[in-house]
Amino acid sequence: MTKTKPPVLDIRNLRVEYPLATGDVLVAVKDIDLVIQPGEIHALVGESGAGKTTVGNALMGLLQAPGKIVSGSIDIAGKPIDLRTGRTEGIVPGRDVGAIFQDPMTSLNPLFTVQDQLCEGMLTHLKISAREARARALDLMKAVGIPEPERRLGSYPHQLSGGQRQRVVIATALACDPQLIVADEPTTALDVSVQAQILKLIRDLADQRGVGVLLVTHNMGVVAEIADRVTIMQNGAVVESGPAREVLTAPKAPYARTLIAAVPPIDTRLERLPVPSEETKVTLEARDAVRRNNKKGNAERSDEVVLDVRNLCVEYGKGSLIPGRKTSVFKAVKSVSFNVKRGEIFGLVGESGCGKTTVANTIAGLVTQSSGDIDFQGNSLGGHRARSVRQSLQMVFQDPYSALNPRLRINNAIAEPILFYKLASNGAEARQDAKTLLEAVGLPGDAGLRFAHAFSGGQRQRIAIARALGPRPSMLICDEPTSALDVSVQAQLLNLLKDLRDLAGLSMLFISHDLAVIRQMCDRIAVMKSGEIVELADTETLFTAPKHDYTRELLRLAPSLERILERERASA
Repeated sequence: MTKTKPPVLDIRNLRVEYPLATGDVLVAVKDIDLVIQPGEIHALVGESGAGKTTVGNALMGLLQAPGKIVSGSIDIAGKPIDLRTGRTEGIVPGRDVGAIFQDPMTSLNPLFTVQDQLCEGMLTHLKISAREARARALDLMKAVGIPEPERRLGSYPHQLSGGQRQRVVIATALACDPQLIVADEPTTALDVSVQAQILKLIRDLADQRGVGVLLVTHNMGVVAEIADRVTIMQNGAVVESGPAREVLTAPKAPYARTLIAAVPPIDTRLERLPVPSEETKVTLEARDAVRRNNKKGNAERSDEVVLDVRNLCVEYGKGSLIPGRKTSVFKAVKSVSFNVKRGEIFGLVGESGCGKTTVANTIAGLVTQSSGDIDFQGNSLGGHRARSVRQSLQMVFQDPYSALNPRLRINNAIAEPILFYKLASNGAEARQDAKTLLEAVGLPGDAGLRFAHAFSGGQRQRIAIARALGPRPSMLICDEPTSALDVSVQAQLLNLLKDLRDLAGLSMLFISHDLAVIRQMCDRIAVMKSGEIVELADTETLFTAPKHDYTRELLRLAPSLERILERERASA
């Protein structure tokens, strides 16, 4: 008789609490059950702050104090975890349990090369030689789709794009052939082409090696693409769980239905995205505050060019700090030209490392162009940005945690630029503006009393958007502003950004790898590949009649909930 293998993960009645300074207790996870069989991919979804990441941290022993497991049990491969220490005899984190975290920059050591960090676990756990570890590391780099893998092995994390760093983190998690992988938003920072490779890689690991995967994600297209089962959480509790196709096609719980309805479609464009409840819509008070505070009032869209980029080139590695040493020149951006009009949302898409963020950073003055011209509101921008330009041109970064000062309370972090640009007469007035902005992006006003570490990744991104709105800019550069957000909050924020455009004539350069989001948001789109724009067209033309092969390939690879479910219905 064949002995049945135990589940790779068995969670029963797990309850996680955080004691607060007020004496109250925050229940982050409320008595949930979750089982993953060998070779099964189990998706855990829900809005930001629902408790998804807390579950993953609990089973890996990574709960931050004062958080603690107060009841329940966790078994990995049939072996119980000591809930006090988060450790199990015979189960080694990094060898038996791999982790892919949401923020790749905090997962990688900035002082060590990619090769060092990939090989460390293999040398420790697999007891192989340094040569074998390097060869295995190179194979992993190829498997996760990093270009020029041999050269990138010697790179440091800061020399890679956000998507490339995330791929390194995924390779690290796979290095020791673990029994269980906890993947917390593993494709958040990836473009659709690399995302397709990673999803296939995870699916193959499950099918061929029997690896169990706990997939924490807000991307319903990803869930429909590879998940076997799905559990939907709200406010720390499970509201629905079952086979993925069943839950996605016929959700029973009201929250599950509204969450799935909030997924932006890629095949059609909506004026406004549906949101789960009235509470998540932009309040009338926030609308009035935007209209009152913005100098332009209810500005109309026009053909006036706000930003004009001509023949922009950015090169790295021109010189060396060591006399006599030659360095190779890397052309990150090659003769890029486009313009953004008043009240227009201009999209920039392309694979990770194609130069999107470099273009954005150059416009913002964070990177110096090698050649080309940038005009903003009729003024030529060189290496220096005048105070008025810095106020009018604000940026929302991809990584919200590194964009916020961990030592400042949130109300002070948002009030800081308001006071710097003298938009409030005193600190109390600036903090009141900060409270209004927090409410405008869907957070309670009293959230400003906490520090950045007390929020989930999605909540931190909302705070970063609120901070960028503080100086009352005329243009926002949004670099993956919703990549860390669940679909319900994403819908709210996308509607908010549209409101800002309509209320204040706000122009935007919107960078995203989510083509569904790009279609809902943008008026015109430029597609980048290898530092160049290969296609530029209005949104509907680009999505219905793309001309370039690369554009067509991106559209083909984009995970789409409605397309997948349509295929399911057709095959039934």
